[in-house]
Amino acid sequence: MIGNLGDLEIFARIVTAGGLSAAGRELGLSPPVVSKRVQRLEERLGTRLFQRTTRKVTLTEAGQGFYDRVVAILASVEEAESQLARRSSEARGLLRVSAPTSFGRLHIAPHLGPLLDANPELTVDLELSDAFVDIVGDGFDIAIRIADLTDSSLVARRLAPVHRVLCATPAYLARAGMPKTFADLADHVLLATHGQDPWRLQGPDGPVTQRVHSPLRTNSNEVVREAVLAGVGIALRSTWDVGPELNSGALQVVLPAYRASHRVGVYAVYPSRRFLPQKVRVFIDHLAQLYGSVPPWDAGLEHLFEPQTGA
Repeated sequence: MIGNLGDLEIFARIVTAGGLSAAGRELGLSPPVVSKRVQRLEERLGTRLFQRTTRKVTLTEAGQGFYDRVVAILASVEEAESQLARRSSEARGLLRVSAPTSFGRLHIAPHLGPLLDANPELTVDLELSDAFVDIVGDGFDIAIRIADLTDSSLVARRLAPVHRVLCATPAYLARAGMPKTFADLADHVLLATHGQDPWRLQGPDGPVTQRVHSPLRTNSNEVVREAVLAGVGIALRSTWDVGPELNSGALQVVLPAYRASHRVGVYAVYPSRRFLPQKVRVFIDHLAQLYGSVPPWDAGLEHLFEPQTGA
């Protein structure tokens, strides 16, 4: 019989942290102590739980089966403690969140105040980056992703739809002309980051692609945003990014019959675990309640999302 719950916690933390040293840092233990505790657990069980190399540790087959049971045990213990202490509605500890730079700045950071006020023992570490992160490997509790995750094996919750439209300033369109057909885009300045070339859109007759040609090249979504607002050309932008400008008329929709895939959404993605920590649940629920089925950034733009026909 397993007599030390702490050994189980160390074992599970090694798996989620991706290694003995990382687990030790999170638990405040030295690597030798962590290694000794794992060795003691393996001796008690009479089997190896990890395959160790100089670069990483991976679960053995026996270790994977044991991990599944340990997660359930630890979840039950934590749930029982939570109920006993009447902490079911309060989040505690450090919550590490990864989010895209612009979205995090516009639609997460401004709304953290009420969350932190309601959960005084919660600390949020919000890291903004447009680079893909390995949630478990990089030590995050949750990642906010703007993507098509319909076929993903990740554990994810859809928080909001994402509508992306072609747009430009009235000044640019007055100078260069309003495109009448999709083929007309070839005669215009098209703005995109390196990772957005080519554009893949849905049109009246199905999917189409358009290579981007522009005097401006960048890896920054915010640079593209500033360029389209400055009248440099046409860009494919999300309404969460340029909703106010579309509402005010500072930007106009171009070729409304052509849009990016409706399957793209704002998702909260977290490690595949049977127990979701309360701090993660509270954070996700907070954003989901804020955004709703029609996010605030789409207010007044509903007409853009109705079925369109066009050339």
